[in-house]
Amino acid sequence: MRLSELDYELPTELIAQEPIPNRADARLLALDPRTGAIAHSRFYKLRRHLREGDLLVLNNTRVFPARLHARKESGGAVELLMVRAADAPAGAWLALAKAHRPPRDGARLMLPNGRALRVAGNPRNGRLLVLAEDGVPMERLIEETGAPALPHYIRRPPGPADLTEYQTVYAEPLGAVAAPTAGLHFTRELLDELAAAGIPHAQLTLHIGPGTFAPIRAGEVEGHTMDAEWFTIPPATAAAIDSARRLGGRIIAVGTSSVRALESWAITGDREGFTGLFIFPGFRFKLVDGMATNFHMPRSTVLALVMALAGRDHLLAAYRDAIRHRYRLLSYGDAMLILPGAAEPRKGARA
Repeated sequence: MRLSELDYELPTELIAQEPIPNRADARLLALDPRTGAIAHSRFYKLRRHLREGDLLVLNNTRVFPARLHARKESGGAVELLMVRAADAPAGAWLALAKAHRPPRDGARLMLPNGRALRVAGNPRNGRLLVLAEDGVPMERLIEETGAPALPHYIRRPPGPADLTEYQTVYAEPLGAVAAPTAGLHFTRELLDELAAAGIPHAQLTLHIGPGTFAPIRAGEVEGHTMDAEWFTIPPATAAAIDSARRLGGRIIAVGTSSVRALESWAITGDREGFTGLFIFPGFRFKLVDGMATNFHMPRSTVLALVMALAGRDHLLAAYRDAIRHRYRLLSYGDAMLILPGAAEPRKGARA
């Protein structure tokens, strides 16, 4: 598949820069991947597009404030994007560094609170290994000095509100650089309402790293390699999925990260580990029947995944329709539901 086939015209004025006050009020474009039929709705009306017995699978990863600003002893600025704890040396973290000249092994990096980091290695792919110089746990330093790593297309510095708004209401284990943004539209009240209507939810964890959003640079999509991300599917979630399938319910993944975790499990049989699964058109889904998602950047791995489920022509037509109707796009924007029959709301269904 050519990279150009993942392209579309993205109006920059439609890129959402702030979340809306009530996250469930987001607009919802429902797409039937079989026919290309489209319906326009609101996320709080999600129940109208589902049926009793469907199972929503949520990624409960919690975003940590991954962006740190530091200075070399020479005074040069260094921006660090913390990725995850490293296997060795003990206490070290992998980080991506943005600087005029990359810090060398052994360099000291001064943080705004007066503490210092030391570069403990340059393993590969432009990543550094960094350690807290005085033995303070890196997790503590990140919590004290970090800021949310908002996507580059949000053209403002992160504010205090982003610490809660760029987080799902069901977030639990800390470990994600970026939020599973499809889940940002849920409120606890909406989840309770769906459960009361016979549409339960289950949770898994996939810690989203920067590799999910790395641009595809290969001319052919198949030439791209994803960074591995850690996931786990608890026994209770596996049992809920098995029960839903036996009773004729559909498995609806909330977000591309949930899709990747579920399909990785379906392929390998492993409910825990690192996955570098790259899903693009031509992929045959083994477990996922539908998904809730946001609108994504052109030429991105996440757009490729959504296109694999919806079909290229249907998806691009839906994007054109969303743009025509002035949907808010990308991470803080509106939502899509891709599911057979989703564009045909049940008669008499209440909001």
